[in-house]
Amino acid sequence: MSALEQFAPLPLQESWDNAGLQVGLTEAEVSGALLCLDVTERIIDEAVRRGCNLVVSHHPLLFRGLKQVSDLTDVQRTVRKAIQHDVCVVSMHTNMDNAQGGVNFKMAEKLGLQGTVFMSPKRVGDVECGSGVIGTLKYPTTADVFLQQVKREFGVACVMCNELLDRPVLRVAICGGAGDFMLDEAVRLGADAFVTGEMHYHQYFGYEQRVQICVIGHYESEQFTTEVFRDIISARCPGVRTEIAETCTNPIYYL
Repeated sequence: MSALEQFAPLPLQESWDNAGLQVGLTEAEVSGALLCLDVTERIIDEAVRRGCNLVVSHHPLLFRGLKQVSDLTDVQRTVRKAIQHDVCVVSMHTNMDNAQGGVNFKMAEKLGLQGTVFMSPKRVGDVECGSGVIGTLKYPTTADVFLQQVKREFGVACVMCNELLDRPVLRVAICGGAGDFMLDEAVRLGADAFVTGEMHYHQYFGYEQRVQICVIGHYESEQFTTEVFRDIISARCPGVRTEIAETCTNPIYYL
């Protein structure tokens, strides 16, 4: 937990978030860490099966307060199962979104962006952080080729986008997850394309030939956060075995 929080301090999280320890005792000795995006009953089952008594997730298991721990909801059942099997759960959410080298920087790395910086930098204490990142491709490319690159690198079957840009794409802005709130900032900063996980229908209007909107799905945009977790733990806690979860927790299917 200390290693993760040194990389992405909890004060970097948004006021509405609930990052940090979710379930378990901090003095437990780690037998292995299972790294995932969401915590579900199947994730706890996988952790037990693979001999991991720690789950590190991006999305918090406990986002809203529980008034009972029974079996009425998926969250309650997951909490009970984690406690029954002595599995600790730690979540690094918007603090990891806002951290230098965090979720958005990993997305930028997958697209080969150069000179990546925060779109809206700020300081929390002595730590630089921010929402979204922006950088440049190695070479300018056409909009259709760029969209194919996005599909390939993130393993998605389709990209939701507005009309194809008729100028080259070079400067790319990124905000993983529900990042539509950064769209106007991307335009202000001169981005040719904006990649995010979710966007509302009406936000697609009015940006024709201003920026190439690329929406790839919430899960798909943040899927490589597990690699960030793995690199942090491997570097700072080399004795801890890390396993990237095989269970896909994406609740959305494309048929």
